[in-house]
Amino acid sequence: MAKWRCTTCGYIYDPAEGDPDGGIPPGTPFEEIPDDWVCPLCGVDKDLFEMIEEE
Repeated sequence: MAKWRCTTCGYIYDPAEGDPDGGIPPGTPFEEIPDDWVCPLCGVDKDLFEMIEEE
């Protein structure tokens, strides 16, 4: 699964880890996160994230 980066603060959403504090369990693809989810570091909307290439 692809990782996603917040274009505002650089936070990386890793589907393998999820966002347990935000109610997103590990294994949740970014596309399946609810639209009202926000970046846990800076609070911007999900639409300000970009997919990053796997290295």
